[in-house]
Amino acid sequence: MNRGMLVWNGLLTLVCGFLLYQNWPAKGASAGPLSARANSAQSGFRMAYFEMDSIAAHFDMVKELKAEMTKREDAINAELEGLGKNMQQKLSYYQQQANTGALSQEQSDAASREMRTLDDNLKSRKQALESDYSDYVLRRQNEIKSKIEDFLKEYNQKSAYTYIVSYEPGLFYYKDSAYNITQNLIDGLNSQYTSQKK
Repeated sequence: MNRGMLVWNGLLTLVCGFLLYQNWPAKGASAGPLSARANSAQSGFRMAYFEMDSIAAHFDMVKELKAEMTKREDAINAELEGLGKNMQQKLSYYQQQANTGALSQEQSDAASREMRTLDDNLKSRKQALESDYSDYVLRRQNEIKSKIEDFLKEYNQKSAYTYIVSYEPGLFYYKDSAYNITQNLIDGLNSQYTSQKK
């Protein structure tokens, strides 16, 4: 996941660099932030941004996903804990039997096989639960991403931005808050999500 974010951030940096290069005033033209803004406005290039951490904190669908993730994590942990306790009880029972000499060699071998089977079952169940959980989270994250993209397409029909990017600390070093559409995005997404749930 971190490698994917690095690739994505690198790609965004290259795109931003290319866009800045394409829209930077030519030699001899008046340089400076005001002329750059004027040139970009005249050329039709407009870029807005939103703060993803604010979307994560205030978009109702994200809040619901976090609550669902917590509930699923608790259920997974409870199931694995129950399986682990069962295995521990059997192990304690067999150890107690072995210490008192109540187990024959044949029974001891059978107990060892049963413990290996329980251990294998626990590991495969844990892997299956983690895989299902990861698939679920990825699917829901893609739904959220699609909701944001669909809303931005609709939102941008009136605003006519060339690009709308997600602000990530460390990727961009300056931002003009005049182009921050985060609150519009939060309000619109929550309104749309609420109406779709009804």
